[in-house]
Amino acid sequence: MVRTLYVGNLPWATKAEDLQEAFSRYGEIISARVITDRETGRSRGFGFVEVADDDADAIIAAMNGTEFNGRTITVNEARARDERP
Repeated sequence: MVRTLYVGNLPWATKAEDLQEAFSRYGEIISARVITDRETGRSRGFGFVEVADDDADAIIAAMNGTEFNGRTITVNEARARDERP
């Protein structure tokens, strides 16, 4: 199984590769992505990391509240996206 983790308060310059590298120290990473603004292409300051189910709790415990490139990040399990009208 795969679990998706939300990563908030990311520095604007963060790339998906940076997330992949930082999180891979604590478990198996399936994918990582940084969410960008559709119009400007600039980072919106958050992203998602898909991890192996067995590693998710350990990764959250290890990464939540840590400093990542000068900012304290928030890491928790992602919630399902609400339907848009």
